[in-house]
Amino acid sequence: MVDRTWRATRAIRCMAALITFFCLMAHNAMAEGLVSQHQTSVEQSGFTLKTPPKIAILFYDRRTDGGWMASFETARLKLQKELGLEIAFEQSVTESPSRVIVATERFITEGYNIIIGTGSYYSDTFQLLASRHPDIAFLNAAGSTNAPNLQSFYGRTFDSHYLCGIAASAMSKRHKIGYIAARDVPVVNWGVNGFMLGVRHHDPDGKVMVIYDDDWANPRRETDNTNALIDMGADVIGQHVNTPTPQIIAQMRGVLSTGHHRDMSDVAPDATICSSIWNWNRYLLPELKKIMAGNWHPDPEGALPSFRDGPTDIALNTKLVPEDIQRMVMEERQALIEGKDIFAGPLSDRTGERIIGSGSMLTKGQLLEMNWHMPGIEIYEAPKQEDYK
Repeated sequence: MVDRTWRATRAIRCMAALITFFCLMAHNAMAEGLVSQHQTSVEQSGFTLKTPPKIAILFYDRRTDGGWMASFETARLKLQKELGLEIAFEQSVTESPSRVIVATERFITEGYNIIIGTGSYYSDTFQLLASRHPDIAFLNAAGSTNAPNLQSFYGRTFDSHYLCGIAASAMSKRHKIGYIAARDVPVVNWGVNGFMLGVRHHDPDGKVMVIYDDDWANPRRETDNTNALIDMGADVIGQHVNTPTPQIIAQMRGVLSTGHHRDMSDVAPDATICSSIWNWNRYLLPELKKIMAGNWHPDPEGALPSFRDGPTDIALNTKLVPEDIQRMVMEERQALIEGKDIFAGPLSDRTGERIIGSGSMLTKGQLLEMNWHMPGIEIYEAPKQEDYK
């Protein structure tokens, strides 16, 4: 009797253990299922349009400015063909918040749900609008704000200016090179530094004379400052401004130049040896397709794609640049495509202060805060107007 009781007790305990085991297995399976559902939910939590895509672009100046705006107009026309959609636009939407808000709200009222901006000073206003309209996708070139439905984007123009610097140094006969820069801000400074590194890739002792215009588009200042650099002996003029004025003056004065924003050899074919150019459609086409596909996840730090994948490139004027120099430039272009980092350490600024050590590279944050200049850069003040009287 005792033996039977013991056996029965053991059987009950075994049964209880089995029930507990299977309950735990079921609980774990349920938990894994909930985790999987949560992960899927997170993965699907990106931005998705609620209506068919309608795209509009805001130009802060005329589409025919010959520089920054013209590069976006070229992209707009290409994107229309590639996407099979009409892309609406409004010109001269100045960077005042009220003007940007009025233009954007009008497009949204008309059913447009993807808005592209073209100005750094749109940043705060676009952030406000993105918060106000969570169902609208916003993209802003050269912007500094981002959100779940807003992405700022730019390109690594330091790479394309690096290539222009190589060409400028190789084509200079006097070994005196000038550069007209718009403003003392990071996205201009990194182009100046990239240009300098290109010059020194060809000539380790090369120098670049730089004058800042303190304006994005001011043909009068650009004329005065380009003339000043040529008077100082420069026989090649690089630039990062929004107009082709430096190219025009260079051609009038019989010297060479490198352009910015677009291929400026059409404006000054006898002076423009190359240009740092924008192919905005190369970035915007896949990004717009991501938005249209749904579950879009903007980069919280803004998009700064590689030279291979991004919107920057070089246009060489093969009528002016000899084949051996073309090969030199294109070999470095291929190196950039393969991942070369022109700002690989060690790096010091022109005062000798160490920026990064050997084996290090500049982070995106360091690039976007660049307020220093490479050794070899000589900065000159813009001439005063009375100097030309």
